[in-house]
Amino acid sequence: MPTTTDKYEGMIAESVSIPGHNGDMIHAYYARPIGDGPFPGIVWVHHFPGWDEWSKEVSRKLAYHGYAVVAPDLYCRVDHGSPEDVAVKIRGQGGVPDPQVVGDAAACRDFLRAQANSNGKVGVIGTCSGGRHAVLAASCAPGFDACVDLWGGGVVMRPEDLTEMRPVSPVDYTKQLDCALLGLFGNDDRAPTPEQVDVHEAALKQHGREYEFHRYDGAGHGFFYYDRPQAYRAEQAVDGWNKVLDFFARKLGS
Repeated sequence: MPTTTDKYEGMIAESVSIPGHNGDMIHAYYARPIGDGPFPGIVWVHHFPGWDEWSKEVSRKLAYHGYAVVAPDLYCRVDHGSPEDVAVKIRGQGGVPDPQVVGDAAACRDFLRAQANSNGKVGVIGTCSGGRHAVLAASCAPGFDACVDLWGGGVVMRPEDLTEMRPVSPVDYTKQLDCALLGLFGNDDRAPTPEQVDVHEAALKQHGREYEFHRYDGAGHGFFYYDRPQAYRAEQAVDGWNKVLDFFARKLGS
């Protein structure tokens, strides 16, 4: 979002409780600019490591660029503690149920849209398992205005990979996707592999969905994660963030 050095800047970032799937009260991190707006909204779906510092920092980054952001704690029904300890417990049970995540994402979308300073548009974004969940939410909970999948593993799943917690392959719901999709992927990734990205892209073409896919050589899984030196790729991450912000500005406003 364009700014000048004489412009007032400020944001509020805090933990809140909001009604989630089935009306359950869930914890969420709510970051938004100070002011009357109107502001577009974004639901940030955290990755498998959980509701961690990186996820909250990204929420503030998006708020700096003019978005009201809600990042739900998808694991709060199970336990509380350090993100690492909670993630271990969640991993042991095979994740969290897909319908619950979709319901939480939709509830956060509706919360953002109901705010007096909303411009009425809300997108959804996630990395890793959060990318998969973002695609699933945008496909199964109509009403999002844009979706960003950052290397979502498990969008394309084989029958033998389906589980009680992940009973569907999101690519099978491509026909229901009712908003534009941006996807960023590393060509060295194994989840998703380039071949799985090809399958996803073919489904989007088959059903005439609006999408943009960008693939990066020299990058694997999690190439935005500057706190994981083995994964981080500065050049690709900078370009990728520019593409995310440009996409949201075009689809949601700023």
